[in-house]
Amino acid sequence: MSKTFRPSKGESRILSRIESSNERARQFAIQQTKNVLEPLSNALAMKLIENKLIHTTSKDDIESQISASLEKLTRSDEFEIDYQIAPLRALVRRPNIVSLYLTAFVVEQLINHRSVEDIYGSDEEIYICINTQVSKYILR
Repeated sequence: MSKTFRPSKGESRILSRIESSNERARQFAIQQTKNVLEPLSNALAMKLIENKLIHTTSKDDIESQISASLEKLTRSDEFEIDYQIAPLRALVRRPNIVSLYLTAFVVEQLINHRSVEDIYGSDEEIYICINTQVSKYILR
């Protein structure tokens, strides 16, 4: 017979506080994205091209696609966000939700855009590049 783990009242309260603080941080990052859509999408497009992670014919197309993705992130509900990031959820230990969402967008959807010739680098390299830029614009 297996034992059932039942946390004590104190453990339950601590776990609840941790979970709610993580959820608040996630919502705060998504809210901050609304304020920095244009500069963030510009910086991301430039950095991805500069680091030769994306080979493209038009930087402006990439920037507009990233901007549209960020705007969609700000309007999406929790299920849509979780569905988008599901394949990459275990990519890094404590991911930034905005960086993870954009990485999933680049890897799964942007690769099929008409102005993208190819995407180089691993998922982790793309995440690191994106997270570096996102952390400049969005506080954690």
